Amino acid sequence: MDRLPEMRTEANTKALTAPAPRWSKAGLTFHADGQPHLFLANGSRLYGIDDTLLGSFTARANDDDALSDWLAEHRLDAERFIDDTPIDPFPVHAISLAVAQKCNLGCTYCYAQEGEFGGRPKNMPLDIAKASIDALIGGVTAGERVNIAFLGGEPLVNRDVLRAAAEHAEVAADEKGVQVNFSITTNGTLIRPDDAEFFERHGFAVTISLDGVGQVHDTQRSYKGGRGSFDEIIRRVTPLLERQHRMQVSARVTVTPGNLDLPRTLEDFIDRGFFSVGFSPMLSSPTRRGEMDTPALEIMLEQMIACGRAFEDAVIEGRRYPFLNVVNAMREIHRGTHRPYGCGAGGGYLGVSAEGAYFACHRFVDDGAGAMGTVALGPDETRRRAWLSDRHVHRQQPCSDCGARYLCGGGCHHEVIHRGRPACDFIRGWLAYCLAAYVRLSARRPDFFGAAPIGPT
Repeated sequence: MDRLPEMRTEANTKALTAPAPRWSKAGLTFHADGQPHLFLANGSRLYGIDDTLLGSFTARANDDDALSDWLAEHRLDAERFIDDTPIDPFPVHAISLAVAQKCNLGCTYCYAQEGEFGGRPKNMPLDIAKASIDALIGGVTAGERVNIAFLGGEPLVNRDVLRAAAEHAEVAADEKGVQVNFSITTNGTLIRPDDAEFFERHGFAVTISLDGVGQVHDTQRSYKGGRGSFDEIIRRVTPLLERQHRMQVSARVTVTPGNLDLPRTLEDFIDRGFFSVGFSPMLSSPTRRGEMDTPALEIMLEQMIACGRAFEDAVIEGRRYPFLNVVNAMREIHRGTHRPYGCGAGGGYLGVSAEGAYFACHRFVDDGAGAMGTVALGPDETRRRAWLSDRHVHRQQPCSDCGARYLCGGGCHHEVIHRGRPACDFIRGWLAYCLAAYVRLSARRPDFFGAAPIGPT
């Protein structure tokens, strides 16, 4: 596969001159601005160290007993932040409604098989949408927050039900004293001017699926007859971009071997006024079309780091640069996030099919591997409990011996079940870059995090 000339940026070349990051079961050692650092998986703790400590840690990193003694000697030992016990099922605080299991596009890689999830096309009736919302709000207490996502297929195929369901949710939430947030993921081809007013009034987070600029997008996301969709999407989305205040309009790019020029895509979408832009590799496609292999993931990592360097430059200069992947990573690292799951699927979040069945998430709709009960009868707590036990990161291989396990959480359940883990090196490479970027930004712009710079221990 040919490598794109844009990848070899000056900043990226300089970064590659530093000693390579080294992962072990215990965590990661890396250099940032010439200083060695230590990231410990247990508790996601980050320390500046010296070369002597770097050498002594590295020599013991894969010997559990020796490492335990070393951590105690340097007062870096701690009780396990995450044990082997799975989380018990708890009240659901987020649902996605597959309001339309049908779509007007014929995307080459669609996990939902052109929106129909392998079955007949269908719309969600309003009574099922309302019942799903009532169950969600009824399961939480006053003062809590719930999230409702509208997905498909293409959810705007069923616009009337979407709007009525959102208005019903606001009334029900107000009566219960619950806060409700809305989101929608749409291909953008059916957006109307009055949708901008509706989404703004209800404070929707709107995600537009765009896989590049112009022909690059059209090659992957065309209408079923083959006609490109990019120009039509931009025409219809522009009024939303101009109107957003309570509403936030973001672009989500599914990355395949055919659209790997990420910096150009990122810059174009930021210039158009998107609130944020994020990239996600295509790892599991029902047709196997568009799936990322190792060479493509290597290129994507270089491209992501080039985008990250642009983000660092912007932060240092005091400019907003809404590259969502690195924004989220900085937030999680700063919080010291450590988790036993990659997401809330099957726990605090469930997907609802058009016919009113619960699934672990929106990607498992009509897939028995993620079946979780029905709206009519309630979530199947036995299946949820088994899911949370089986999907715990300590039960996954090779996750249990990976130093990135509590930042990654084991990856997307749907992708892992249906393809395995082809992207582990990509994930570790991205997290290593993000940890180094966090150190650099903490030193140069501590106000960005609202905390003091990280220094040597």
